[in-house]
Amino acid sequence: MPTGNHLLDSLPRSVFRAHQKLLEAVELKFKLILHRPDRKIDYVYFPTSGVVSMVNEPNRGEIVEIATIGREGMAGLPVILESGSMTARALVQVPGEGFRMKATVFRKLIDSSRPSRELMLRYTMALFTQTAQITSCNRLHEVQQRCARWLLQTHDRADSENFPLTQEFLGQMLGVHRPSVSIAAGMLQRRGLIRYSRGIITVNDRKGLEKASCSCYGFIAQEYKRLIGAKG
Repeated sequence: MPTGNHLLDSLPRSVFRAHQKLLEAVELKFKLILHRPDRKIDYVYFPTSGVVSMVNEPNRGEIVEIATIGREGMAGLPVILESGSMTARALVQVPGEGFRMKATVFRKLIDSSRPSRELMLRYTMALFTQTAQITSCNRLHEVQQRCARWLLQTHDRADSENFPLTQEFLGQMLGVHRPSVSIAAGMLQRRGLIRYSRGIITVNDRKGLEKASCSCYGFIAQEYKRLIGAKG
């Protein structure tokens, strides 16, 4: 029976059955921190709904998103690369549900099966591609385009037209100050693409939002489909 997470559902059946009982269902609560910078990773997480952000904090109080993770992937990338920690933080930005597995067990899983290992390495490449593209996007594109790209990526994973979001949080994800986000979100709202009210974003016009975004959204989605057969 499918779990709802693309990576888990793409594992060879024999491998998944052998490890299925070692998966633990978890609630991904808003702002729950899954991994802390430079701390040992004890569990890897596989969302089935909701959105997880990987963020860096270059200076105290300055937060910027480097990748978005949903049901297409997993949080705990260093475990794939045989590293026990990372400098980024992983936290839940849109609440949902998922599964977790002990990092030591997951390591044995991917070591036990070449197809599983290859799948996880392709996912690693997809996530690296997303990180590189977001870095370029934040440097080269206008805030309104970046805002549209981020909303599209979140909408893909949220399983709803509505999801919680404050302008302060969105500013942190995009690495800009709140006034810039207010202007960008206001322009998207005046065009009828989104509605923002009391910390809730509603996507009204998906096609219009895609047109308002830069090319980064399409490029990231294309690479995820090419590498793991899922929308990223």
